[in-house]
Amino acid sequence: MVKPGVERPDPDKLLRQVLAEERYQARGRLKVFLGYAGGVGKSFRMLDEGRRRKQRGEDVVVGAIQPTVSAEVDALLQKMEVIPPLTVDSRHRKRWEDVEELLSAGISVVATVNLQYIDEQRERVEGITGKHVEHTVPQSFLSNADEIEVVDAPPEMCRQRSADAPLQHGTAAEGAVAGQEQKLSELREIALLLAADVVDQQLEAYLERQGIEQLWGTQERILVFVTPEVDGRAMIASGRRNADRFHGELLVAYLAQPDLTADEQAALEVNLTQARAAHAHIEALDGEDEVDTVLQFARSRGITQIFVANRRRDDWRERIFGGPLERLILTAENMDVRVFPQ
Repeated sequence: MVKPGVERPDPDKLLRQVLAEERYQARGRLKVFLGYAGGVGKSFRMLDEGRRRKQRGEDVVVGAIQPTVSAEVDALLQKMEVIPPLTVDSRHRKRWEDVEELLSAGISVVATVNLQYIDEQRERVEGITGKHVEHTVPQSFLSNADEIEVVDAPPEMCRQRSADAPLQHGTAAEGAVAGQEQKLSELREIALLLAADVVDQQLEAYLERQGIEQLWGTQERILVFVTPEVDGRAMIASGRRNADRFHGELLVAYLAQPDLTADEQAALEVNLTQARAAHAHIEALDGEDEVDTVLQFARSRGITQIFVANRRRDDWRERIFGGPLERLILTAENMDVRVFPQ
């Protein structure tokens, strides 16, 4: 019996949700390591992921790897089962189609892809790098990923590539370094925005499967937390899209720190400029403990989602015992914490 004033569930909608969840559970999971420069360690990260899964008891095999690999990658390959390649008439023209068949069969896949090989991004990346590629992957392949991780190019790559180039010393060399850094910065922004789009679509798919999209609406409040150390563009752009999609409110907050250096203040201002352009409400928070301060503000404003960046860990204690991010996730009751790769 349905109580007066309570809407009766739509049986057709419930059936679609059940079928969608069954398809999702039967399908393998796809994790993609996305890079925006060559030689940054995508293959190593992929195989290291496989090594960890194997240690957890999963059945892991290497199905395809580039013929020439580094010594680090080769050392990982020696510890894993590798399926030898065969020369056959494949029923698929593209490697990503093979991956789709594996996923449909319930086999999970961990893969790597460079930004320049994504079809919809090819021309834009080519305009930055000057390099043309023939074989590409559709962006929809990435959009269906269950997890995506951006593999950053270390700063020394800029200096090393500049040193390898036949340049004169002095101003010419300095200009080459600056030019390389600018290119990597542009490529990094594209990769982060693309990853943010994938995260958005993962969230939408989850809501549709669970039938809870109707719970979102004017009460949705998204908080993006920025610091001088993170690039907040992807988070702010994603927050704006979600706030618009669900008719919600976007807030951007930062911790007020009077002892910031000039460079740190400038980096923070870049994030705040992006927030103003996104028409976000900006709040400066006062407090000594970053996590406690953010949560106290979030609870006072009825925040439903917190967007934060996954900053690099330089402290060994954080790598072993966890840091502020883990504490935020564990203590953010009744709020979703979305972590964006940096």
